[in-house]
Amino acid sequence: MNEMTHRPSIEAPQLRTLLLTDLCDSTTLVERIGDVQAATLFRDHDRLVLDLQQRWRGRLIDRSDGLLLLFERPIDGLGFALDYVRELREMGDARGHELRARAGLHVGEVLTWRNSDEAVQVGAKPLEVEGLAKPMAARLMAMARPGQILLSAVAEPLAHRAARELGERGQHLLWKSHGRWRFKGVPDGQQIYEVGEPGIAPLRMPPNTPKAWRDLPLWRRPAALAAEAAIIAGIGVGVWFATRPAPAIAFNQRDWVVVADVRNLTGESVLDDSLQQAFRISLEQSRYVNVLSDLKARDTLARMRLKPNTVLDRAIASEIALRDGARAVILPTVAEVGGKVRVSAEVVDPHTQATILAKSADGTGLGSVLASIDVVSTGLRSDLGEAVNTVERDSLPLSKVSTANLDALRAYSLAEISHAKGEFAQAQALYEKATQLDPDFALAWIGIMRVRYAQVDAPGGEASLRKAQALRDRLAPREAMYVDAWVSRFDRPGKTTSMWSNLAKLYPDYLPAASNAAMWLFTENRFKESLAFATAAAVPQNSTIAIDYDSIGRARLALGEYDKAAAAFDQALTRAPGSSARRRAAVDAARGDFVSARKWLDRVPADNLHGNLERVAVAIDQGKWSEAGRTADKALQMARETGGLDARTFLIPAAVVAWKRDDKSTALRHIREAVQLALQSLGSAGALGADAEDDAVLALAAGMLAVRLGEVEIAKGVLDKFPQRPELLEIPVVSEFHTILRAEVLRASDKPADALRLLLPLTTAGHERFQARVALMQAYEDLGENEKAAEQARWLQQARGLAYIEMACNSCLQALNVADISKAATKA
Repeated sequence: MNEMTHRPSIEAPQLRTLLLTDLCDSTTLVERIGDVQAATLFRDHDRLVLDLQQRWRGRLIDRSDGLLLLFERPIDGLGFALDYVRELREMGDARGHELRARAGLHVGEVLTWRNSDEAVQVGAKPLEVEGLAKPMAARLMAMARPGQILLSAVAEPLAHRAARELGERGQHLLWKSHGRWRFKGVPDGQQIYEVGEPGIAPLRMPPNTPKAWRDLPLWRRPAALAAEAAIIAGIGVGVWFATRPAPAIAFNQRDWVVVADVRNLTGESVLDDSLQQAFRISLEQSRYVNVLSDLKARDTLARMRLKPNTVLDRAIASEIALRDGARAVILPTVAEVGGKVRVSAEVVDPHTQATILAKSADGTGLGSVLASIDVVSTGLRSDLGEAVNTVERDSLPLSKVSTANLDALRAYSLAEISHAKGEFAQAQALYEKATQLDPDFALAWIGIMRVRYAQVDAPGGEASLRKAQALRDRLAPREAMYVDAWVSRFDRPGKTTSMWSNLAKLYPDYLPAASNAAMWLFTENRFKESLAFATAAAVPQNSTIAIDYDSIGRARLALGEYDKAAAAFDQALTRAPGSSARRRAAVDAARGDFVSARKWLDRVPADNLHGNLERVAVAIDQGKWSEAGRTADKALQMARETGGLDARTFLIPAAVVAWKRDDKSTALRHIREAVQLALQSLGSAGALGADAEDDAVLALAAGMLAVRLGEVEIAKGVLDKFPQRPELLEIPVVSEFHTILRAEVLRASDKPADALRLLLPLTTAGHERFQARVALMQAYEDLGENEKAAEQARWLQQARGLAYIEMACNSCLQALNVADISKAATKA
C-alpha cells in the first residue's frame, strides 16, 4: 500500500518537440586534454546549455555526453540546435579543440511522469519521458554526422514554415532532403531532412548503419545488383571490369576527389598537361563532386617534403587524398589501342589504392580526346552516385566550356600551374598564348583578369574581364556566374554582394565564391554573415585558406570578439606570413595591450605601406601625436611614390593628425587635395572604374573632416557632385557615408534635429558605420540630450575593434575612428 502511494502518476500523452544531441568524440577529447582542462571545458559547456535553454524555452530532461530536451514548438528546438552547434564549434575553435555536436529533432506524442522526491534523492531524474517519439529522435541523432542537424518529416515542415521567426538568419538557412530511410524496428520508411547554417552544416548524406539505412529502389539494392551481374555473367555479356566483384566506396554528395597526373602512353606531348586540366574542367561542372585544386595538391606535396614537380601517381595522389580529406582519386590514362585513342579513368580508394571502378571511351585521332573525356567524366559522376538528370543538366561539352584547341588547353594548364606558384608574369604570358591560339577561350581571359588584379592592375583586369563577359556563353554555369559577380562591381555595384552570396549558396564548395562573399559582406559591415561564409571557405581543401582565416579574424575583431580574432589571425599567419600581422596588432591595440600591439607591428616590414595605418592609429590611441605625425607624413610620401588609390587615401590620416596637432592649414590642404583627386578619379557619368567605391567614400570622408574643421562649404561641394552620379549611391557603403555627410552639414547649419532624422535609420540594421554613431553622438549633444549622447559614447567605447578594422576607402578612416574613441571617452 505504501508503494502504491509513491508510484508516480503518468500524465496523458502530449504532443512535444524532442531534441537529442550528442557531443562527438568527447571521451577521446578528455583523454587528450586531461581531466582538469576537461572539467573547465564542460563547466563552460553547461553554462552554454543553460543559456540556450532560457533563450529557447527548453526543458532539459536528461544529460550525459548528450542532451534530451523538450520544447513546445519545433522552431524553438531548431533554434536551440542551431545555436548549440554553432556556439559549441566556436568554443572549441577558441581553445584549439574540435568540438562538434550532432542533433536529431522530431515531433510526436510522449508520456511524462514525475519521480518521487525519494527517487530523485537517490539519482533518478525529476521528470521521465517515454514514447515512440523518443527512439525516433534518438535514431536521427545517432545517424547524423558531426555538426549535422537532422529532422523528421513531421518536424521539418513545421520548423521550415516558422523559420522567419529566426530573423535574418532564418532566411539564410540551408535545407536539404536526404531521401527515405529505414530504421531497425520501424516498419515504414521515414523521410529525413537536414538544416543548418552556411559554413557549418555538412549537407552530406548520413552514413548507413546497422540501425538506419537508405530505403533504395529495388534496382539499386546490392542484392538486385548482384543478381543482375550474375545474369550478365551467365549470358557472357560484358568485359572483366564490368563483371568482376568490385569493392565499394562510400562516396557522398560534395565529397572531394584528387585528380592524379595523366598517364600519357601515346607519345603526344600536347596531351601531357592538357588532359588533366580537361578532366578538372569537366568534373568541376558537377555540384556533386568536388575537385581538389592543383595548387592545394602542390601545397600538400610541400608538406610531404616532396618536390613540386613530383608526379601525382596512384600512391602519391592517394597520400594527398588521405591528408586533405578527399574520398577518392581519379587516375586518368590516354593510350593508343587498336588504332584508336582511348581515354580511361579509374576511381581509386586512397585507403587501399585499389581501383573501385573504371570508365573508358575510344575515338579517332587526337581531335577526339575532349569528347572522350566528356563521356568518361559523365560516366564517373553517374557511377559515384550523381543523379542522371543532374549530370545531363550540369554537363556542357569541353569544346564549348574550354577550347577545342589542345595547344591552347596546354598553355592554359601551364598558366594555371605558374599562377599557383605566384609566378604571375609567366602565368600571364601563358594565358595570353592560350587566347592567341583560341581568342574565344573564355577561361583563359578569366585567368588574365586574375593575374592583372593580383598585380594591382585594375584597368587591365577590367579589360580582360570584359573579354570573358563577351564570351559568357562559352563558360560553364558556375564560371558564368563568377564572371557576372565580378562584372557587377562595375555595372551593378549595388548587387555585387548578393551575387557573390548567391553563387556561394548555389555552389557551397566553390571556395572562391565563399571567400568573395565574405569579403564583400565585410565591406558592408555585415560581419556575422561574412563570418559564416569565411568559415565555410576555411576548409583543409582550400589552397588559400590563410585569406579566409584573415577574413574570420576581421569579422571577429569588428564584433569585439578579441580572443577569437587573435586565434584566427594566428592561424592565417602560420600559413602565410603577410598583412595579417598588422591586423593582429590591431586586436591587441583594440583591447588596450599596446606593448603587444607594437611587437606585432615590428614584424611588419618597414616598406609595407599599409602597415603604417596601424602604426598611426596605435600612436593616436596612446596620445603620441608627434609619433603619429611623423608616421603619417612618411606614409603619405611612400603613397605618393606608389601612386594610384593609395596616393589619395593616405591624405586622410595625414589630415587627421595635422588637425589634432592644431595644424589646420596643413589639414585643410590635405583635405582639399583628397577631394580634388577623388572627384577627378571618379570622372563624369558612365561606367564605374575599379576604384569608384573607394574614391566616392574618400571624397565623402574628406567632406566629413572638413566639417570638423569648420569648412562646411567643402562638404557642400562634395555633396553637389553626387546628384550627377546616381549610380554611386546604389553602392551601400557610399549611400551610408553620403547620408552621414548630409547629416553633418545639417548639424553644422544648426539643424541637429534634421541631422538626427537622417542618422537614426542607419543604426537600426545592426551593421552601421562607426562614424554614423559619432555623428549621432554629436547631434544629441547639440540638442542638449546629454544622456543619449553619453549612450552613443558608451557604444563607441565598446566598438574599439570596429574602429580599427572597419573597411572603407582603403581603411582611410581608421585614424579618425581611433581619435574619436578618446572623444567618446570624454563624453561618456
